[in-house]
Amino acid sequence: MPLGALPARFRRERILVVGCGDVGLRVAQALRGRVRLLALTSSPGRVPLLRDRGLTPLQGDLDDPRSLARLAGLATRVVHLAPPPGEGAGATWHDPRTTALLRALRLRTPPAALAYGSTTGVYGDCAGEKVAESRPVAPRTPRAARRVDAEAAVRFFGRSAAVRASILRIPGIYAPDREGGTPRERLLKGTPVLQPQDDVYTNHIHADDLARALVAALWRGRPQRVVNAVDDTELKMGDWFDLAADLYGLPRPPRVSRATAQGSLPLALLSFMGESRRLDNSRLKRELRLRLGYPTVAQGLRAG
Repeated sequence: MPLGALPARFRRERILVVGCGDVGLRVAQALRGRVRLLALTSSPGRVPLLRDRGLTPLQGDLDDPRSLARLAGLATRVVHLAPPPGEGAGATWHDPRTTALLRALRLRTPPAALAYGSTTGVYGDCAGEKVAESRPVAPRTPRAARRVDAEAAVRFFGRSAAVRASILRIPGIYAPDREGGTPRERLLKGTPVLQPQDDVYTNHIHADDLARALVAALWRGRPQRVVNAVDDTELKMGDWFDLAADLYGLPRPPRVSRATAQGSLPLALLSFMGESRRLDNSRLKRELRLRLGYPTVAQGLRAG
């Protein structure tokens, strides 16, 4: 039967958002009115919010594979933003949530395209070098290793099920209208940053630009392709906080040596201070044809 002869409800694209937090809702906003929007949720309390944003909530839990059977054959395209399990008891270097989702999606007709939100942390420490997507991954934390596992599963799914799977490697997400989406709270605490000779390069993307990149990947992404979803900024972490402090009229954070930081800052924060890289976003612009709304963090912070 030709596509034009099908009932309208079957002709319309059906986009499933898995992990529909702040960025997922921005994806939905970018697509609202153009497609049918679905969202997987394990929280009954989020159902009213999802409906208000134009999404049809689907009850399911990535930690309970049996609850995902209803997803089979449902969506024509999928945005997967759910993180792997955390560091709790029984945590491994495997991402069982992505495995469970992909198994459910292949039970019937798989989607035409899938965009997965990974992390730039899979590259590990690159000593400030410029990093393209062809660079081998070298995760230094279990969190990043689980993302590597998820990426491998997504790529295999794409090849074996003839799905155009895109992997977007995402750095720090910011936006003035995102909860915790600016450095203001940390600046108010006076948390120190590294002195210039010890400092590391950090990478960013505005939440709205990330949502637009994910949408572009659903239609323009090349099969099993990795894309660095980052803006044009090349900035060290301390300079990022100095920039924000100046914009907000707050004191710049104190600078300390790496040795001092290791003795006083939480391990989670230190892990971000131990990796330095400058990410190449040529594929984002050339292949996804994305024109950044906020090419630099200075522009993005001022927009708020």
